[in-house]
Formats: sequence, structure tokens, C-alpha cells
Amino acid sequence: MLVTHSHVLKLQLKLVTATRIGTNPLSLFKIWSFFCSKTIEQAEEKEREQTLNLFLHDIGRTMSSDLSDYKIIKEGEAEILMHAKNEVFYNKTQVNNRDISIAVLRTFISKRKQEHEAYLSKRTKGAQKVSENDGSSELVMEEVPDTTPPEDHKSNGECKVEEEISPEERCSTVEEASVKITEECSTTEGQINLSEGKGQRELKPPRVLEALSASGLRSLRYACEVEGIGQVVALDNDKASVEACRRNIKFNGSVAVSKVESHLADARVYMLTHPKEFDVVDLDPYGSPSVFLDSAVQSVVDGGMLMCTATDMAVLCGGNGEVCYSKYGSYPLRGKYCHEMALRIVLACIESHANRYKRYIVPVLSVQMDFYLRVFVRIYTSASAMKNTPLKLSYVYQCTGCDSFHLQPIGRTISKNTSVRYLPGFGPVVPQECSDCGKKFNMGGPIWSAPIHDQEWVAAILADVKSIKNRYPAYDRILAVLTTISEELPDVPLFLSLHNLCATLKCTSPSAIIFRSAVINAGYCISGTHVNPLGLKSDAPMDVIWDIMRCWIKNHPVKPQPADQPGSIILAKEPVLQANFARAVASLSKAQAKKVARFLPNPERHWGPKLRAGRQITSKHVSLLGPEAINGALDQEDNEEPKSKRPRTEDDSVTS
Repeated sequence: MLVTHSHVLKLQLKLVTATRIGTNPLSLFKIWSFFCSKTIEQAEEKEREQTLNLFLHDIGRTMSSDLSDYKIIKEGEAEILMHAKNEVFYNKTQVNNRDISIAVLRTFISKRKQEHEAYLSKRTKGAQKVSENDGSSELVMEEVPDTTPPEDHKSNGECKVEEEISPEERCSTVEEASVKITEECSTTEGQINLSEGKGQRELKPPRVLEALSASGLRSLRYACEVEGIGQVVALDNDKASVEACRRNIKFNGSVAVSKVESHLADARVYMLTHPKEFDVVDLDPYGSPSVFLDSAVQSVVDGGMLMCTATDMAVLCGGNGEVCYSKYGSYPLRGKYCHEMALRIVLACIESHANRYKRYIVPVLSVQMDFYLRVFVRIYTSASAMKNTPLKLSYVYQCTGCDSFHLQPIGRTISKNTSVRYLPGFGPVVPQECSDCGKKFNMGGPIWSAPIHDQEWVAAILADVKSIKNRYPAYDRILAVLTTISEELPDVPLFLSLHNLCATLKCTSPSAIIFRSAVINAGYCISGTHVNPLGLKSDAPMDVIWDIMRCWIKNHPVKPQPADQPGSIILAKEPVLQANFARAVASLSKAQAKKVARFLPNPERHWGPKLRAGRQITSKHVSLLGPEAINGALDQEDNEEPKSKRPRTEDDSVTS
């Protein structure tokens, strides 16, 4: 809204008068700017109220439900209208998920731009080098007659240029698909200017696909909060969800309308019919994402990003191993590291689907928080790089008596000169019985045993989050998670639990600082994990870990245990390594030293999964929603009378 023309004329007249009579016009300028700002704020507020009233009036005319059934939910810079009857799924808990996705998306756009500029720079340097070689070779070629005009001169690529085209525009006539180093147009000065070629045009904004949009809140936040984003396509196979999404797009104004579009479609079919069209594909299903992965890896452009959420943690953590194998092609093990193993199972599953199309993944961030996991991977196409997949997968052997676990890589390589041979991995890495306690092993996997984070990306994401913390509703939580991830050992799969080690030996637990110091003094690395506050990642082998615990128990004796117990068998052996429990400098991480919160409690009660959309809320859902939400829903149902019991009105008679 602009200030009215009459007000501007009056203020200008006052300024002229003040200047003539010698009054300082600076004060009037300040008054004018203050008046303009106040008028604009009032006009925008009034316009927003009018838009909201008109929008709600339109909803009232087009929908049969009462406007009192809707409530406005604001998250970040987006607002949505939610129905009280659970018609469309919404979970407040997923604010952490959406915030961290926005942070990754911002970093992806920045990295994508940097990679494109580096590619152009490298390409330009290579072309200039080739052109210099071509120029030197032309010295020994036959001389061209001096009468030949510059316009008729042809380069090595025989790129003919029309006379009306200016010298600066000659390179732009080459098609993008045929731009090669040996096919370049020369200018009148004999220099090559690749920056004006069609293949070097400006990078387009990234296109984003949200395959399962529900209310569209995630797509709206992407459009409103992420700078430099292009089109956002929101899909859903439920008619009520698509209607709600389109309603929310209009409710969020012109920016959302111009960037977000909603479609009623099966996400699997849509992604299969749009191969390599989206720079970012976001999968956030209610449950397992396994049925969407095959089409999702085909829909991402080369170098694009796939964001994937899985909420079926009971399956992934070993509650139903056979179900996990049928969905993800991997068998889980029930241990303290089960949540990290779930992350690695999902990554291995995505890699398996990508390999079928000569593609492979590069994880940049993998997070397990609340009741779900979330992975962010980049997808590339390369038949040769795909051969390295067996080197990134391993089986896991978990002892049934103690906490010892060992990894069995699926593949290995042999290098000879410049050639590389791919061979099956050596095995088994463990005997039939555990060398520490004599018990049998359970075998699980295969899992992703390569790094699950890119520490450079994590540092960039963390810096972005800190720089604009006011724009993240769940800033404290995602800061804690990213800080912990930034301190994890990147190349150590799974982790140990200090409490479980002590439970096996029936001893008092050393403090985490003492245990960390002993591992560091033995010459190994150790860190925490974002999955479990008591988890410890270390590259030390299990015999070193047990030797440290044996040395600890020598100073802190335990009661005698039966001889057949795993703890008794472990303690019966003398330690080979003499542990040093003197406090090491690196025993505390940087975050711990600065007393940065790393594991925060839930902000409110019943912070977890919610009821699937469309299901009726009953008293048995009190553990998910809480007593207040249950009572409110039941009271609303009691107040609504069935249509047969309501008194007949004129509207009913007209409709009948």
C-alpha cells in the first residue's frame, strides 16, 4: 500500500514553505518518513485483516463445515488452517524435522552455486589452454591470404558466423549439447570468450518435490523461508489433503501462490513419469518410505538431494526383523546402537535402489531424533563409481553374551598399477564363538558402514543455523543435535554403551571422562554420538575396551560371579594393555567444555507420534494426544447431533 497522493502533495507544500521561510527542512523530512512508515504499516495490517476476512468468507461459502472448526497454526513464516476433526495429518513434533530440512536446503542451494561456479571456472581454464595449443599449431600451417576478411574466418570447429552477428555474440550460437573444447568460435581478436556461451548460462533455481504433502506446511515453509528456491510441487493421493493444501497456499499470499503448486496424484507414478526433473525430492511418509524409494532415486537430477524420513522405528530397531528385511533388505539387531543401525539400514536400502539405475548416494547428514530418523543424501550417476558400493556395506556380528560386535565388509579391492580389481571380502572376521566371553554371535545387516555425515556440510549447516537463529522455531533442539553430530567420529560405525559394559561385568561404572581418557591414552580416538547420550564411538578394538575395563575392576573389585557368566569369563583373562586413567586433554569435547546443551528434554508432554489422518479420536489414544486433546475431541462429538435428530429447518427442506 502506498501513501495517498493528497497526503504527499500536502507534505511537499509544507516542505517548500518551510524552505522559503528559513525553517530547517530536515525535521520535516523525519516527520514525513515517520508518517509514511506508520501509514504503510497500518495499511498492510488493514489489508491483511481484509484478506483474512474475505478468505474465511470464501471458505464459508464453498465449504459445508463451520468456520469455528478451523484454527490457524503458525510455524516459521507460514500459516495453515487446520480442521479440528483430524481430516488432514499434522504433527507439531515434526517442527524439528522441518527446521533441519530448511537448514540443509539452504546449504544445498549455496553449495550447488559454488559447485557450478567451480565447474565453469575449470571449464574456461581448460578451453583457454586448448586454444593456446591451437594457436601455436597454426604457426606452422599454411598462411591465410591477408585479403580474407575477419568475418569469413573459421575456427577449428568450423563454426560459421553470420555477418550481422557481433563479434561478442559469436560463441552464443553454439548449441548447449554440442559445446566442446574443440568446437569454439573465435572472436576478431582471436580470443575465446566462453562466458557468453549457451552452455554457461546462469544456474536455474532448484525445483523441489514434496511427495507426501498433507497440509502443505513443509512446502509453504520452503517457499517462504528459503532464499533462491524455485518451484515447489506438493503431491498427495488424498483429496481432502490436496484441498487443504491449496487452501493454505492461497492463505499464505502471493509468494506461496507463485511458487507452490499442489496436485492430486500418486507420488510413485508422478516421480516415475518425471525422471531427473527435481533438484530436491522430499519423502516424509507416515511409516516406511520403502515403497517410494525406487521412483524417488529416478526423479532426482544428477547431483540433486533426496531427503527421506522413516517413522517405523520399531521395525528398523529389531522389533520385527523379518518385516525389516522384507521392506529394506537388511536384518536389524537389538542392541544399544539399534537407532544408528536403523540409519545405516535406510542408507543401504537407498543405495541399493540407486544402483539399479547406475546411480549411487553420498550422505551429507543423517539424524535420529524423537521417534523417527531423517537422512539427506546426494545422488549421482556413474557406472564406474557404483562399483564401490560393496566396499561401503558390511554385515554385523553381535555377541549374545557381551557387547562385542564386529563388522564384515562385503567387498574389497586390489590395486595393481592403474587397474583396480573388485573382489569379495575376506571372512569370517569372527570365530564360531566369541573370543571374549565364549558365546555365539547373531548376524545382521547388510548396513551402510561408510560415513553417514559429511563434516564439511555439517559445519556449513551449523554456521547457517547460528547466523539466523530467529528464523528457526526449534533452534535450541536442532542446534544441540547438529553440535553433537559435528563432534562425532565420522568413520566409526555403531557405538558402545558404557553402562552395558559395566552391566556385563557387574561393576560400578567409571565416569565418561575417565573412560574416554583411558581410550585416548591407549592411542585411540573416542567421541560421543547424537543418537544416545551414553553412547561412545571409538576406533579401539574390543579387546582393548575389555582390557581397560579389566584394569578398572582391579582398582574397583566386584563380587564373585558364577563361572559360566560372560562377565566372569572376561575377567578371568589378564589384561594385555595396562590402562592409564590419567585425565586426557581431549576427554571433554568442545561442546562439553563450553557447557553447550547437547541433549534437551521434550518441550511439552505427549511430544511424539500422532494419530493417522482420518481416524476417529477415542479414549485409547490418550498416550499419543494427551487427556486434554481427547476430552476436547469427545466433547465436540457429543455436541454434534446426528442429522436425523436435528429439527427440520428451511434449508433442509430446500435441499430435499
